[in-house]
Amino acid sequence: MKSLCLSTGLLSACLSFAAVSITSAAEGKSGVALQLIATNLTAPAILTDFDGKRALVAEQIGPVHLMTPDGQLKPFADFTSKLKINFGKFDERGVLGIALHPKFAANRKFYVCYSAEKRASAPAAWDHTMNISEFTAKGDVADLGTERIVLQIDQPYFNHNGGRLAFGPDGFLYLGVGDGGHKNDINKDEKDNARGPRGNGQDLNTLLGKIVRIDVDKPAAGKNYGIPQDNPFAKGGGLPEIYAWGIRNPWGMTFDRGGQRELFEVEVGQSRWEEVNIIVKGGNYGWNLREGAEWFNPKKELTPLEKPYFDLGSAKFVDPILAYGNLAGFPTDGKGRSVTGGYVYRGKALPQLTGKYVFADWSKNMGLPQGVLFTATKGGDGKWTLDQLEPESHPGQGIGAYVWAFGEDKDGELYVLTNQTGALGSKSGKIWKLVKAGK
Repeated sequence: MKSLCLSTGLLSACLSFAAVSITSAAEGKSGVALQLIATNLTAPAILTDFDGKRALVAEQIGPVHLMTPDGQLKPFADFTSKLKINFGKFDERGVLGIALHPKFAANRKFYVCYSAEKRASAPAAWDHTMNISEFTAKGDVADLGTERIVLQIDQPYFNHNGGRLAFGPDGFLYLGVGDGGHKNDINKDEKDNARGPRGNGQDLNTLLGKIVRIDVDKPAAGKNYGIPQDNPFAKGGGLPEIYAWGIRNPWGMTFDRGGQRELFEVEVGQSRWEEVNIIVKGGNYGWNLREGAEWFNPKKELTPLEKPYFDLGSAKFVDPILAYGNLAGFPTDGKGRSVTGGYVYRGKALPQLTGKYVFADWSKNMGLPQGVLFTATKGGDGKWTLDQLEPESHPGQGIGAYVWAFGEDKDGELYVLTNQTGALGSKSGKIWKLVKAGK
């Protein structure tokens, strides 16, 4: 057993990394296969139910489709002209989140998070502005002329945007926002003004590095949204939109449709730990004071500190439910390079996955398509264990693709969205469905 325990005035945390050992596929077949549903996409980044019969599929470069169960695609919208993006290259900008209003069937409203050109009020040296906008669908087509910008967040760099959207069981809209980019959540030089001296994750006066929660149905005076009264800083002490903080790069944020309806979020780590978190109101998830359960060293990222690099007094942190080693920091026993968030499985086709959080690592090699699927399982003792999910259709140590995202349909069945290049150019994107092996 390898365990890591930290205890200071700031933090008392112990993560057992025996809980993240990988179960070999040789111990038994998974009973799961990947069924190819759709091809000829670029970078499919979002899949969500549209009307109970079709799914809404968004490509990060702009096109959005309606998809039938057999993979037939029909145009729904195209955000290409609205984006600031590097077509043909690796990029973390683009169409990053889509969420249908809980009453979409009646009001036809849906919300999109996308990377737009920098607005006039943004700092001159910054990269772009992230728009969260409301649109209306007319029949099977989005009317982009109905755009109402709900919230804008200026971004200093092209990376660490986050951008995932989800409506919670409370009817409020949740948004995951990265720390602003570059690395380590510190300024790269004396001319950089992307953050204060203690980074964005712990700064309660910026929305960068946060989970945001807003009310799109009851706008407050002077805003296109309202503030839920029980948000942690609704009455002061920080920006009222903040729900949780200490976030680095949330590439996945979804509510469990069953159980306790918890909000699962993954943290793409810097160099040592990839995290899975359950987000709670008012939770501080540590970045950039820590990565995993270690004190993070912003000036020497592969060498953790023995104590935090600045003192937050009596602040407390929420531990990840599990963390696995990044191969950059653990070349021998690391499990991947960049976590990709998924869903708690609540479908019926694969009962062996019920209640498990199904997710992935983008690729074990950033230059080669070597994505790996995982499951996280909560034990009776409350601890979570990590296992590799090896589809019988793709035996071996990976599925031979970059795992871009996951999707969920109306029945709770899950989809894996992949790409062969890790970039936004070729039409190598595919959509796979998790199905019973041998089906």
